Amino acid sequence: MTQHAPPRWAVVGNPENRRVALFTAAVRGAGQPAPRIVPWISVLREGGAAFAADELVRLDSPGEDPEVDRILRGVADPTRVEGGARWYARFTAAVRTLRGGFRLDDPDELAVLFDKRHCHRVLDRAGVPVPASPTSGGAVPVRGWADVRDLMAAHGTPRVFVKPAHGSSASGVVAVETADRGRIRATTSVETAEDGSLHNSLRVRRITSEAETAALIDALAPDGLHVERWWPKASLGGRAADLRVVVVAGRATHAVVRTSRSPMTNLHLGGSRGDLAAVVEAAGPRWSDALETCERAAACFPGTLCVGVDLLPAVGWRRFAVAEVNAFGDLLPGLTGLPGSGAEGLDTYAAQVAAAPHHIARNHRAPA
Repeated sequence: MTQHAPPRWAVVGNPENRRVALFTAAVRGAGQPAPRIVPWISVLREGGAAFAADELVRLDSPGEDPEVDRILRGVADPTRVEGGARWYARFTAAVRTLRGGFRLDDPDELAVLFDKRHCHRVLDRAGVPVPASPTSGGAVPVRGWADVRDLMAAHGTPRVFVKPAHGSSASGVVAVETADRGRIRATTSVETAEDGSLHNSLRVRRITSEAETAALIDALAPDGLHVERWWPKASLGGRAADLRVVVVAGRATHAVVRTSRSPMTNLHLGGSRGDLAAVVEAAGPRWSDALETCERAAACFPGTLCVGVDLLPAVGWRRFAVAEVNAFGDLLPGLTGLPGSGAEGLDTYAAQVAAAPHHIARNHRAPA
């Protein structure tokens, strides 16, 4: 790629997906040729794809395509929760079939980002604050509810989040708490069908039966589970609050506040966007600490151009912890960059287009 030639972009994604459309618009908006789109379905069916030495290769989410999901997860119904371990094995294998080009998503880092247990360990070892977890690194097996109960008792943790190791978008997440006299309550968006299969729902529900909680955890366990201490979140307007912070080429560029009356703040589960200005005011001088924490988390994955960091503010807005780092966490349509971020006036995709040359220069590597 010569110094004066415009970049040649290639995107591995689902062609009809809004993510691909938004990124294509950002490339064109920068005055560059539209990217070459390589469908995930072709990668999976044809055993890979090759890229020219001067192509900048961006990977986008393989989600929201029923056939792609069927191949990766092994189930026909896209609402099904099961199949996470199979999805992870097939997705990471597919990533390694991509050859050539300047890669903006490091394959080894993606393998960590899509395993919550290993991602937690990487962050913790780097000194990034994270909720305490007995399953960090994956050395402690969680075979079902009995193991979760034992871990809660052994670590003095009456409230935990139980997460599928390879899940996303709160799929399969169960918030468990011990109530009065040892009673168990759980909050989840998972619905159990009559045939015992598990399905994602847009409705968050409360479970008050330990037997039902145990059955749900037991059904989720074969795909691998990660257990974390329940972080006491700060509130905003009487609702629990957290943030999604997008970090591009090492800088926190975009942030959105998510609030909810349930433990899950995901917007598709009834959460709503909060007032970022109110958060900045509440955090005061600690706001810069919040952004720095996100940048430190992203620095654990230097070969990946962009990540979305889920940041948990503690009660009082004086401490922060990282819940997760998302490889495809940049879908925030219409949101422009933070003041002083270098991405003012740019959405998350335009910020990546602008930052890619610096990322390439810093990493200067192109896989064979």
